[in-house]
Amino acid sequence: MLPERTLNIILFLALPLVAVIALALDEPFIITLATRAAILALAAVGLNLALGLGGLVSLGHAVFFGLGGYAMGILASHAQSFTPLDLGLFTLDGTKSMPIIWLVAVTVSAFAALLIGLLALRTAGVYFIMITLAFGQMFYYFTISWPAYGGEDGLSIYVRNSFPGLNTLDPIQFFALVFGVLAAVLWLMGRIERSSFGLALGSARQNAVRVETVGLSPFRLRLVAFVISGAVTGLAGALFADLNRFVSPTMFSWQMSGEFIVFIVLGGIGRLYGPVVGACLFVLLEHMLSGVSDFWLIYLGAVLLLVVLFARGGVIGALANGRGVHD
Repeated sequence: MLPERTLNIILFLALPLVAVIALALDEPFIITLATRAAILALAAVGLNLALGLGGLVSLGHAVFFGLGGYAMGILASHAQSFTPLDLGLFTLDGTKSMPIIWLVAVTVSAFAALLIGLLALRTAGVYFIMITLAFGQMFYYFTISWPAYGGEDGLSIYVRNSFPGLNTLDPIQFFALVFGVLAAVLWLMGRIERSSFGLALGSARQNAVRVETVGLSPFRLRLVAFVISGAVTGLAGALFADLNRFVSPTMFSWQMSGEFIVFIVLGGIGRLYGPVVGACLFVLLEHMLSGVSDFWLIYLGAVLLLVVLFARGGVIGALANGRGVHD
């Protein structure tokens, strides 16, 4: 079996290789699929910090994904209609600049994660799962009943937002931008995992009482991890909305949160590149099987069942050394 570090590099480079081959074959749809996989991987990488390292099973991470998407949608829609956003005490002009939109998306998502975390992290186990699920459903039904931005029908953006020096309407350039963001976040997560904070967070997952005895607060460790996790997932939401040039309440649905967890389980819980592998495998199966049957999720369920039963470390664990991080 290959060392995990070598395997990670190979699997990570496979995604841009697919995009380059698709470019050579003049297959822009395949490039778009690779871009979608990279964005979904980014969202799951965010959740993996809370779930894999912190042991927090969140069924409400679609809240941050949706907030990032709507941050993009609202700002871009006001920019394309040339109407300022009225916030009561002041007005804000819309924008089609990706860096500004990303900053807003990350800030809003991180703030929401802070508020949700302050409440949800006072519970544990199934109670934490249900509170995060409840927040997700609250946001979902709020956006359905929000006619100013499309309500149940969602909100369309006519032109993809801009990034300095790039033509974001070109599929390969937009993929390169998304992949660069994913690579940067993976590097950051790797640093966090190896830092004293990451070690303390992992220890709090294994034995919170012992962590408290050395003067550290498991609650604060988990809250910081939850906020960082929400911010990264919010950034993915903004990119996902830009990819589709459309936002809708489904971005807040509990099914979306469930998909993020599926990505992590498929790739390997707690493994840095696990969400990337899981998201790519999900998109691949969706593309290949959806044309065969409308019930392709049955086959995905079978794959997931096999992974859970026979490869607890996910695909990466099975290929690397057959063990999971938490085994």
